[in-house]
Amino acid sequence: MSELPVIDIAAADSHEAIGRACRDSGFFYVSGHGVPSELITELDTAARAFFELPLERKNAISMERGGRAWRGFFPVGGELTSGRPDLKEGVYFGAEGPPSDLPLHGPNLFPEEVPELKTAVLKYLDLMAAVAQRIMRKIALSLGLDEGYFADSYTKDPTILFRIFHYPPAPPDDDGWGVGEHTDYGLLTLLLQDGNGGLQVHTKDGWIDAPPIEGTFVCNIGDMLDKLTGGLYRSTPHRVRNLSGNERLSFPFFFDPGWHDEVPALPYSEGGRERWDGQDLRAFTGTYGDYLLGKVSKVFPQLRAEVID
Repeated sequence: MSELPVIDIAAADSHEAIGRACRDSGFFYVSGHGVPSELITELDTAARAFFELPLERKNAISMERGGRAWRGFFPVGGELTSGRPDLKEGVYFGAEGPPSDLPLHGPNLFPEEVPELKTAVLKYLDLMAAVAQRIMRKIALSLGLDEGYFADSYTKDPTILFRIFHYPPAPPDDDGWGVGEHTDYGLLTLLLQDGNGGLQVHTKDGWIDAPPIEGTFVCNIGDMLDKLTGGLYRSTPHRVRNLSGNERLSFPFFFDPGWHDEVPALPYSEGGRERWDGQDLRAFTGTYGDYLLGKVSKVFPQLRAEVID
């Protein structure tokens, strides 16, 4: 079991436990979410079938083909976290839409060889958006706000991003990370893990494991909720190393403010604690889209010119 709390979001008083977790570590497990286990099995099976394809077939939906939508496949080492190549490969998805000039918006890329992946991903995106809105209602209550505070403002038209990551086993003596130490950019991340573990969270007591717990998602706070609350709710560093000896899959779902929304601190927030990376989130002004572009262009520097011009 994890040291992080497991919170049933179907419980009437769950906002109180969520508030405590957000203030303490910024991480907790979510149960009572209502996402069918059958859909999770379908998603996992389809993802494994995709990653078993030869590299040239996976590259048929490479991110270079996604253009400004920033969607598609990248190989092991193709993504940088904290300036260092990650020991993972993956596929980027987002809310399905028509071609757009707006960065990180548009149609997804899906492999012809695994048509069931498209079906599972699009169903999953719809359900997870609803789960995230439920959690944001609980967070609003935990802050003494009206339950619909976020749904009527920052998440009325949310930025939704989804990844599927495949981690090869890391050699026991290897010092590389599947994902290096980082915080997430937006409001909430909801992470589905397979049974192999590897996620670690940097709490006030040091690094702890966040192992998979069947029937739950790991939920963590992103930079924008940290900024909104002036640091009261913590955007906490985390990292991944796959030492299981097995292939590992993870499925992070990112629920973020609207692309054109500015995210000032809430009026009562006091603002103020030093972050792990020395960054002052209060110093950023502009829209969430501006913030996100500045971050992701460092993750895939080879695609920066495609998206930012």
